[in-house]
Amino acid sequence: MGSSISIETHGLSIGYILSGGRKKVVHDALDLTLCYGEVTCLLGLNGAGKSTLLRTLCGFQNPLSGEVLICGKPLTSLSQSELALTVGVVLTEKTNAGGISVYELVSLGRHPYTGFFGKLGRKDHEIVEQSLEAVGIAHKSSAFVAELSDGERQKAMIAKVLAQQCPVIVLDEPTAFLDVTSRIETMALLRRVASQQGKSVLLSTHDLELAIQMGDCLWLQHPSRQMATGAPEDLILGGVMGEFFDRGGISFDRTTGRLNAFPSSVRNAGDTHHDIRQIGIEGDFTASYWMGNAVIRQGFRPSAADSSYIHIFCKSSTEFVIKFPDGPEVPASSVAEVLSMIQKLF
Repeated sequence: MGSSISIETHGLSIGYILSGGRKKVVHDALDLTLCYGEVTCLLGLNGAGKSTLLRTLCGFQNPLSGEVLICGKPLTSLSQSELALTVGVVLTEKTNAGGISVYELVSLGRHPYTGFFGKLGRKDHEIVEQSLEAVGIAHKSSAFVAELSDGERQKAMIAKVLAQQCPVIVLDEPTAFLDVTSRIETMALLRRVASQQGKSVLLSTHDLELAIQMGDCLWLQHPSRQMATGAPEDLILGGVMGEFFDRGGISFDRTTGRLNAFPSSVRNAGDTHHDIRQIGIEGDFTASYWMGNAVIRQGFRPSAADSSYIHIFCKSSTEFVIKFPDGPEVPASSVAEVLSMIQKLF
């Protein structure tokens, strides 16, 4: 491919032209880079401008100013047919193509290659079959799209984009209508497509935890902040995630990579982090992780043992020891029992 960069922007300003020629700027001064072989997740609150940015990068909407380069060429220099061979798009809306078969839907991805009459040749059929196989729904090829589950329908749409054989795939909230298992399957599929086929995958999502787990790069978009980009781990460790997502009683916890709501009943003005009690947790990795999940749910914060108010040692999933301040060590046999003891102090 020559360069490792598939899409880049320089001084990009996105938004809308209002009546009278006035401009509504959503974001400006955007210098973004999308790379081959990576999954990039676009995150932001509703109204942050995620869909506007994706539409601009795909050529569906004109930028207010600045430049978009796709595979090294200015977006404005690409014809519609050239763009269709370069960028494959899956939008948020559910497809209404219920009256055609899965095979026929995926075959539509070959339209940029087959011309006006859309007649598929041997190579086209091979690519359609390979695309169906890649997403794991080859066994549904003869089924009508209307007969598919939401997860299967999303896989069919991704197969259509794969059949299009574009180096860049852009998806607007591809997991929006899916259950938790289907969301993970879809993200894992996109991860394989990027790593095994060397494609650039850019998707918007509200699933923060899954984006952190699966994304090589995150783009954080906020209505009143400049966009931040980088590896999930760097954004977490640098405190950037908290800056973008903390608000009111909601706080990003960089020890778990999750947004948490802390009940006001357990806040204490003497504590240093978000005014909540800290609980030290150590021991067996799995037991400690889930103990941490439980205390967070109750409004506490896991911390280093030497700086904590209460200390919990997790020997196993059924054996815990609690050290209270100025008190004895107390054994417990379940997470629920530990929580019951802690809550008595508050």
